Amino acid sequence: MQRRGRKARPFYHIVVADGRAPRDGKFIEKIGTYNPIVNPADIQLQFDRALYWLRNGAQPTETVRSILSFKGVLYKNHLLKGVTKGALTEEQAEAKFQAWVSEKEAKAEQKLKEAEFVKKDSRKKALENEKIVKENRAKEIAAKRTAEVEEQVKAARAAAGAAEEETAAPAAETTEAPAAETVAAETVAAKAVEETTAEEPTKEPAAEETIAEEPKAEEAAAEEPKAEETAAEEPKAEETPEEEAVAEEAAAEEPKAEEAAAEEPKAEETPEEEAVAEESEAKEPEAEEPEKEEK
Repeated sequence: MQRRGRKARPFYHIVVADGRAPRDGKFIEKIGTYNPIVNPADIQLQFDRALYWLRNGAQPTETVRSILSFKGVLYKNHLLKGVTKGALTEEQAEAKFQAWVSEKEAKAEQKLKEAEFVKKDSRKKALENEKIVKENRAKEIAAKRTAEVEEQVKAARAAAGAAEEETAAPAAETTEAPAAETVAAETVAAKAVEETTAEEPTKEPAAEETIAEEPKAEEAAAEEPKAEETAAEEPKAEETPEEEAVAEEAAAEEPKAEEAAAEEPKAEETPEEEAVAEESEAKEPEAEEPEKEEK
């Protein structure tokens, strides 16, 4: 075989050459090619020319011998030797060779299928590995993002707490100011109460004067019956129907006024007022006696 191709990418020509010639030198005939890089290896061979040179005494190298055995050249040469010796007929030799070729092709197809299956399996595993790697990366990215979000939330909460503290400080100041105002108002109210209590004794003499004037009012009330008697003696003028209706309304309202006056609670009397009232009661009988004498 003559080597062709570039470095690390070999490609071979199967040739018939003189044994004394160099490997890549002069050759007699090229009968095929061999590419070992692909899987399975690619072999292109002229079957009849290889069989011709093999029957004429060509000595293949080890690699070429394996190639010829793989392609069935050596087996065909063996059957033809049996035909020349008379052990087999040409038809039997051809039938055996075709059976061997079909079996070899079936094996080659099975090998190709296995290679394809292995290739697909390797691709599937590679995809699964890539998927796992992507999932791991996605988890790492999600963890980083969650950590960033948590940090942002913590920062926002800290900022909100600081803002609440700032707003709470002025609110406390404002609550303290009204408290001071209320204290000042209470002190002012206490002073006003003290002033009013100090002024109350000065007003008591005025109450005593009103109590002293009450007997005079009672004397005037005692003289009122005389006026009523004189009015009773005077002849009554004839009243119109309108005047009679007004008089009836006034008479109906008088009992209501008396009831309201009776229902009003009496003001509490001081000791001085009680003493004045007792004196006025003692004087009333004396005033009534002259009235009886006059009658």
